[in-house]
Amino acid sequence: MRAAKFAIAVIAATLISSAGARAETLGDALVQAYNQSGLLHQNRALLRAADEDVAATVALLRPVIGYVVGANYSSITRTTTANVDLTASLLLYDFGRSRLRKDVAKENVLALREALIGVEQQVLLGAVVAYTSVQRDGAIVGLRDNNVRLITQELRAAKDRFDVGEITRTDVAIAEARLASARSLRAAAQGNLARSRESYRAATGAYPGALAPRPTPPATASSLQSARSMARSRHPDVLQAQRSVTLAELNIALAMAGMKPSLRADARASLVEGGNETQSVGVTLSGPIYQGGGLASSARKAAAMRDASKAGLHLTRLGVDQEVGNAWASLVVAEAAVQATDQQIRAARVAFRGVREEASLGARTTLDVLNAEQELLDAEANKVSAESDRYVAVYRVLSSMGLLTANHLKLGVATYDPVAYYNTVKSAPAFNVSPQGEKLDRVLKSLGKF
Repeated sequence: MRAAKFAIAVIAATLISSAGARAETLGDALVQAYNQSGLLHQNRALLRAADEDVAATVALLRPVIGYVVGANYSSITRTTTANVDLTASLLLYDFGRSRLRKDVAKENVLALREALIGVEQQVLLGAVVAYTSVQRDGAIVGLRDNNVRLITQELRAAKDRFDVGEITRTDVAIAEARLASARSLRAAAQGNLARSRESYRAATGAYPGALAPRPTPPATASSLQSARSMARSRHPDVLQAQRSVTLAELNIALAMAGMKPSLRADARASLVEGGNETQSVGVTLSGPIYQGGGLASSARKAAAMRDASKAGLHLTRLGVDQEVGNAWASLVVAEAAVQATDQQIRAARVAFRGVREEASLGARTTLDVLNAEQELLDAEANKVSAESDRYVAVYRVLSSMGLLTANHLKLGVATYDPVAYYNTVKSAPAFNVSPQGEKLDRVLKSLGKF
């Protein structure tokens, strides 16, 4: 009982504190989830790391300049000499390996962008589920509270009828048992609400206040077939799998190019204490002759990975088709359940009123009244759950089609642009050395808020 009272106090305090504030809408929850999701921030950072792989491949085509400063002491002559060496190296030609490495890095970036969209869908769907769960469980707590009040009244009436000899002690005990059960169910409903509030906080970063009624859900598709057609062309899992196939093809070409030589230019300048200077410039052609079959093994491995990627694409398409079918079936079932519960509530309400009236005339027992009341409560709770399931099912269909994104939902939030960082680093700028480097500094500063 102390736990139940504490839960009631927490919920009441929350409602009182938020009574004067504007009710939170589903759009507010989705924006909060989009802005506060640690999972999104993590995957955005991983995408930026992949962007840097493109910059690294560009850097391989540029001169590499280094220096060595040394000092030597001779115990024989008891003299110390110092020297400075400057070295420079530049890749002249490698038969397309550098270009292929850059293409591989770019394709990996594109694949991770699709993965980021998948994470965005996951985050937004979680916010929808959390929002509807809080509303559903709050409504069920209200039903349970009302049930406790009604049974308390029935128990009081039963005791009055027992005092005048109209019913037996058994009828009073039945009412007492049913009241204890109702209180237990109310405590369980309060526990479900508390868990839903925690899920809401995990999804959006804050506990819910007063929640506004759910808006009309967005449109999905006119038929299951059109939903599947959209999913095959838009779902991020399918697009990522397609990128994986292209990536595997590039890796095959890269493995084959690894068997070809490289042409490199080198320069060196040395200055030794005392004024001795030396300079040298040269060109080096190098390549593999025999590596024990390792290069051929790498090519065969790349071909096998390409075959695996193609099979993965096929499986992904089947999985997305199944996901769309499951989401569509859930929506159809939920819609049917809402219609059925409407009829159930109407019939249960008529039955409850009739049984209660007949009980007042002595034609029904206390147990009959309590059973009729329980059936009405169950019907009302079923409708609350069915409406919640139907609403979530719409967003699950959108997610299965690949459309559950901030842009498609028109949330009015500043969305993350993965191209901005890529365009800044793709030419491998150096910090504070070039205009591109200064632009990169500004981009990194803006990302610091995440």
